[in-house]
Amino acid sequence: MSDIFSLVRLGALLTKEFIQMRRDRLTFGMMLGVPILQLVLFGYAINTDPKQLPAALVAIGGDRYTRAIVSSLELTGYYRFDHVVASAAEAEALMASGEVSFVVTIPSDFSRRVDRRDHPQILIEADATDPSVASGAVSTISTVAARALLREQGLEKAAAENAAGQLDVVVHRRYNPESVSQYNIVPGLLGVILQMTMVMMTSIALTRETERGTMENLLAMPASPAEIMLGKILPYLAVGAVQVAVVLAAASLMFSVPFTGSLVLLLSAVLAFVLALVLLGYTISTMSRTQMQALQLTFFFFLPSLLLSGFMFPFRGMPGWAQNFGEFFPLTHFLRIVRAVMLKGAEFPAVAFEIAMLGVFIAAYAGIALMRFRRTLD
Repeated sequence: MSDIFSLVRLGALLTKEFIQMRRDRLTFGMMLGVPILQLVLFGYAINTDPKQLPAALVAIGGDRYTRAIVSSLELTGYYRFDHVVASAAEAEALMASGEVSFVVTIPSDFSRRVDRRDHPQILIEADATDPSVASGAVSTISTVAARALLREQGLEKAAAENAAGQLDVVVHRRYNPESVSQYNIVPGLLGVILQMTMVMMTSIALTRETERGTMENLLAMPASPAEIMLGKILPYLAVGAVQVAVVLAAASLMFSVPFTGSLVLLLSAVLAFVLALVLLGYTISTMSRTQMQALQLTFFFFLPSLLLSGFMFPFRGMPGWAQNFGEFFPLTHFLRIVRAVMLKGAEFPAVAFEIAMLGVFIAAYAGIALMRFRRTLD
């Protein structure tokens, strides 16, 4: 029977496997780190009903009715009025750049029309590029604002019966008035697809040479680390160009996603984004010994990037620490650019900061990769 099954041999094999797991610290760390990361992100960072959304207030008159409505909106928890502007043009610039999700406009004659019971109006403009962000806040505004106005008039007892007819709240869902989810998801898929393929393919650029036994020949060539890096990553720019063309064509022909901005500006941002991704993948390849390790590190980067970038869940709905963490991913900034250019028609000043951040990622990843490059096989 010992020739068929032996506990001694099984024990030896198990011991060997545990020793191997202990030596492969990266794999062991992934087995522990990924579940913890998922628990933290899904348990604390993800929120499908975002609160404390940044809003701009356009109100020339500072009357008591205006103050009552603004206070009531803040008390709902959805609005955070951290911008008070004097003109609609300033508010438009803030919304185009993504700094605010709502613009509340209260006309200068609002107080006079309230006292005359002349159907006062306020205007709420919501950034509907992500329909899930605006839905909760917009659905509550009419009732909340109307009841606040009645309370300020001393008609609180009649608020429940008269709220609907005392105030006319005009809601404009900007950039996506029909709240079509594809308008938000499909442009974001451009960034997700590029990240998944570009980082994964370039992350095995050097480890593949090592496993095939050709790394020694590569090191023996009279080429500098920068030349080797460029030789490894530049071919993937062509692959990225094909993917961009496919996604943009599908967005227009299959999903009818509007394109209101500059194609040149979008392609310039795509080029910076793809360059940052391939440099990130190459940096991962300098830190890995095997292709398996490289793919594990790629997955460890891809998971939080996908969840914290604003692609799957509203970025504004996450707590402050999660938003700060999300700023360290190139995908976060690229999603803002592609949605702003395609849906809002944003020009360069509105996305200049996000493009500059992609430039920072390019410089950082290139510097780390060159420092990590090893001239020997040891």
